[in-house]
Amino acid sequence: MTALPGADPALIRAACLFGPLLATSAALLRRPPDRRRIAAAILATAWNAVWLPAVNLLAVDRAWWTFHVDGGSVAGLPLDLLLGWALLWGTLPVVAGADRIGLPLLAAGLAWFDLAAMPLAAPVVRLGPHWLAGEALAVALVLVPGLLLARWTVRDRRLALRAGAQMLLSGALMFALPLGLVRPALPGGRVGWAIAGQLLAVPLLLGVVAVREFVQRGGGTPLPYDPPRRLVTSGPYAYVRNPMQLSVVLFYALLGLLTRDARVLAGAAAAFAYGAGLAAWHEGGRMRESYGEPWVAYRAAVPAWRPRLRPWPGSAPARLYVSESCGPCSQFGRWIARRRPVALDLVPAERHPRPLRRMTYETDDGAVRAEGIAALGRMLNHLHLGWAVLGWLLVVPGLRWFVQLCADAFGAGPRDIPQLSRTATR
Repeated sequence: MTALPGADPALIRAACLFGPLLATSAALLRRPPDRRRIAAAILATAWNAVWLPAVNLLAVDRAWWTFHVDGGSVAGLPLDLLLGWALLWGTLPVVAGADRIGLPLLAAGLAWFDLAAMPLAAPVVRLGPHWLAGEALAVALVLVPGLLLARWTVRDRRLALRAGAQMLLSGALMFALPLGLVRPALPGGRVGWAIAGQLLAVPLLLGVVAVREFVQRGGGTPLPYDPPRRLVTSGPYAYVRNPMQLSVVLFYALLGLLTRDARVLAGAAAAFAYGAGLAAWHEGGRMRESYGEPWVAYRAAVPAWRPRLRPWPGSAPARLYVSESCGPCSQFGRWIARRRPVALDLVPAERHPRPLRRMTYETDDGAVRAEGIAALGRMLNHLHLGWAVLGWLLVVPGLRWFVQLCADAFGAGPRDIPQLSRTATR
């Protein structure tokens, strides 16, 4: 297939942008989307907007295809083509209700359309001999994941994967892209960045743990159109109302101080202004409407930006089961009791309805159950802000498994805990 004779580059670029834009507008007018479909469209479009440029940069580098445009481009990539592409693969299938079509058929149809359209985009897009390799990569890494993400969101499935995708997109848009444009310099070269990376991991950890709390305790995601079903007051939210926004502000403020770059410090100020505005809008509307008096009490007791030193007493209650028949375990239980944990009841593991083999943490609503080091990490959230930060570190999957392995090696492994008789528990 070849380009149309005498094809005008301006006409090709206009068609690539306005074709998907008009089709999307028509679908929106025909059937206004509900909240879940809006969330799906946002996520699918953002996924394409982030990863399509990456695939195209790789394609140009590998000579799979090249772009020949005059203006309207960034890093050699035409913005109008990328936007049209993101609408075609991200927004349009969602708002048109194409998620009702089987995923293989829908992905094959969109991929076929792309295969037909790419050669017609000459001379704006000039294809190399191996351009099908780039097309296959774009379908596998951009089109199919975007369609899956939209489908899961519309159908309210795969909550953990949806939240993980949102974190990945947030990392690309809020950190990788701005820092890639600014390129702040840090004294000390690689050693300096290695040290800075460890320091910057702390505020990032705050945001990651907050997202996890949304998933596990709230049954939702950070996206306002796909929010938690229940008010989340545990984990970082027992200390501060806006942990995700605070993590972004602290990251840029710390990086700005380390690099002495005014542009990065300006980013911290912009993140604070955006977070404060978004939080005020969200809190003043949907939060009060959705959660009523519990939200009012929580908002009055927990600051928006300055964390409490001790967790809010009204946060979601939980129980920690610690064995009394094990000497070191009972000593550890007394150590916890001396620190007066907030919203946490210490219960002998022997009284649990089922046999336990490790220290176990359970929330009253049944949303969270953790054992061993994971239970320890959860328990530390109920003590003090300093201990809570350590607890957040212990729930990082790779680190948690390593610490659990070390603990087991030093004698804190699983053991049979005898249950008390039914008569003794009455």
